[in-house]
Amino acid sequence: MRAERRTLLKTFGATIAALWVGAMPLVQPAAAAEKVTVFAAASLKNALDAINADWQKEAGKETTVSYAASSALAKQIESGAPADVFISADLAWMDYVAEKKLIKDDTRSNLLGNRIVLVTSSQDAAPVDIKQGFDLKGLLGDEKLAMGAVDSVPAGKYGKAALEKLGVWSSVEKNVAGAENVRAALLLVSKGEAPYGIVYQTDAAADKGVKVAGTFPEDSHPPIVYPIAITADSKNPDAAAYVDFVKSPKAAALFEAQGFTILK
Repeated sequence: MRAERRTLLKTFGATIAALWVGAMPLVQPAAAAEKVTVFAAASLKNALDAINADWQKEAGKETTVSYAASSALAKQIESGAPADVFISADLAWMDYVAEKKLIKDDTRSNLLGNRIVLVTSSQDAAPVDIKQGFDLKGLLGDEKLAMGAVDSVPAGKYGKAALEKLGVWSSVEKNVAGAENVRAALLLVSKGEAPYGIVYQTDAAADKGVKVAGTFPEDSHPPIVYPIAITADSKNPDAAAYVDFVKSPKAAALFEAQGFTILK
């Protein structure tokens, strides 16, 4: 009887110990650090993918990246999305999150510059001299002009500003097919669903299905600036090192290879 009780007690004790161990949090090895979560403008994808691959090789760290329109990313950050780093395609959306105290102001800097261009899927299309009063409507006829949404997507906002400055916006406004981000606008042209589109020169370089028909004068729109910052809620110890890497000479070379300009 005593032997039976001892056996039961041992079995009960082993069960409790097993349950207690199972309830303990797993101890993660030091090397398995949390990934740096990056919210980045869609136009950065090719360059930033290459930079992140180098970051992983050199630092042994990983990133998780969400590419979308800067407007959408800023709104997600405002809604509490767990981002560590935000790279916007314009100053306005970075200002938006800054005003709401959603970034660490002392980590903010201007990273890159870009240009906007008119692209077409027709390899035989004649070059377009983009100047005051140029006949964009004549090029389009009744067909669509692909752009990022002109009220929110930075590339669309820059494009609308340029067309207004050049005096042609009112003639083509009804032709505009607004896309959720600049890469979606690029795809409309690349797939032949719109004969022309306005995108960044870096997007045009990333898609062999389009060619640049013309480049917008830099003084026809506000300067195109990509700012970067760490979010206010980020607790990731690797976020600052990641931002430093993105601003490094090695990363600069990869950005320049895609057509970006480096802002000092």
